[in-house]
Amino acid sequence: MSASPSKDESRSDYVANRTPVDANIDHTSSMRYWNKTPATVNAMLGDLGSFSWYSRIDLRGSANFLAKVRRLVPSTMTQKRFKLGVDCGAGIGRVTSGLLQQVCEVVDAVEPVENFASLLRQAPLNEHGSVGDIYVTGLENWYPTKKYDLIWCQWCIGHITDTQLTEYLVRCRAALTETGIMIIKENISSDPAGNDMYDDLDSSVTRSDRKFREKFKESGMTLVTSEIQGGFPKKYKLLPVRSYALRPQTRA
Repeated sequence: MSASPSKDESRSDYVANRTPVDANIDHTSSMRYWNKTPATVNAMLGDLGSFSWYSRIDLRGSANFLAKVRRLVPSTMTQKRFKLGVDCGAGIGRVTSGLLQQVCEVVDAVEPVENFASLLRQAPLNEHGSVGDIYVTGLENWYPTKKYDLIWCQWCIGHITDTQLTEYLVRCRAALTETGIMIIKENISSDPAGNDMYDDLDSSVTRSDRKFREKFKESGMTLVTSEIQGGFPKKYKLLPVRSYALRPQTRA
């Protein structure tokens, strides 16, 4: 499930300056929206899904960012591939197949939409047996029982409230191995006042960079590094997309 990654700055259906903005999130409405969404890469990426360059630029940027993070955290370089990763909000496996299977020996998945999760179990995505356990649940209800070398969370935490986000991050912190890292990649609010923005199309919140950093600190995570995804054509006026690399404060 993905929080409509192709949202642009000019959308008129954002509701800004409400306090608190995340009170508008309705999980039932979100699930209704995604259950009606076709299980295709184009549909996962919203309005820009029909442009092949969109996913290509995103995945290339993610791979480059992860490589930078591993250089900053030398303990992650002891093995060429991570033993176990997890794709949170995996959708139909675009990131799993396009990136995580190349850097992890096994990739678990967390995906609340059964129609999407069912594709994760099928070939060719799982033909080499690199897809591990699939948890058909939302992030707010996912309680990891394993230790992960890499937790990847992209375009999905806009569907959980601020409190649920903090709780999710705390659980992820505890689920990381000693050398584990967590990557969050999300749209960033472009509200002039720096507020979060609500979108009633899929009942999701686009958070500010400031809000993310507050939540990381609250949850006991240290920000290793962060950067804006580059390469998207400016003419589409897309929201900024930012990647964050996190480690537990005691291990950073």
